[in-house]
Amino acid sequence: MTTSNVLGDSAILTGRSLRHILRSPDTIVTTAVTPVALMLLFVFVLGGAIDAGSGSYIDYMLPGILLITIASGIAYTSYRLFLDLQSGIFERFQSMPIARSSALWAHVVTSLVANTISMVVVVGVALLLGFRTGASVFGWLAVAGILLLFTLALTWVAVIAGLSASSVDGASAFSYPLIFLPFISSAFVPTDTMPGPVRWFAEYQPVTSIVNAIRDIFAGRPVGTDLWVALAWCVAILVVALVAAMALYRRKAR
Repeated sequence: MTTSNVLGDSAILTGRSLRHILRSPDTIVTTAVTPVALMLLFVFVLGGAIDAGSGSYIDYMLPGILLITIASGIAYTSYRLFLDLQSGIFERFQSMPIARSSALWAHVVTSLVANTISMVVVVGVALLLGFRTGASVFGWLAVAGILLLFTLALTWVAVIAGLSASSVDGASAFSYPLIFLPFISSAFVPTDTMPGPVRWFAEYQPVTSIVNAIRDIFAGRPVGTDLWVALAWCVAILVVALVAAMALYRRKAR
């Protein structure tokens, strides 16, 4: 099977998945509602009690909200994948002369598109609430690159959940810890305000380095080692999840 065949088959199946989303746009709306609600809660209720240094609190917390948006969105990837498995469509694909991996890549690309739309909605609401940035065009592209890489990595984690789940609830429940993870990081409060063990975990888990890198880019500050640590985490998660998902898919396809 050539690379061109894989790309062509994936493109066709991606079109199928995107049409499903267009027929039920509430998926994207629902994905954006939770982070927008959290953003409103922190800005208008809790933000005034949190000392995050100089500057607007929404500027401080938006990177964490964007990661929560991604964690919320990928739950639909595992959900849609699980439904495809249960409907028997994967067995039908395997009987056709198409690349087997294209069925998974279609769900992955659909996740990237849907989550990108959700993040654009969240950023739009943040701008209405007063978010301002000194980032250049290159800075915005760098932020987009980090977020898309993080989305890609977590999407392959979602693929593992969709392939291994035994129920619809189980297919999407894996995302709950991922949504909670930004709360134990530098996303909403500085880590030096946390007690010892919690602070250690917060400082060395992947979300903190990703949030710090995006925050520095938005603020127009020089980005230190956080950027490289963030990229290393994203690539490591992506590689491990991709290999595990493909191995699990091949085992289920036998």
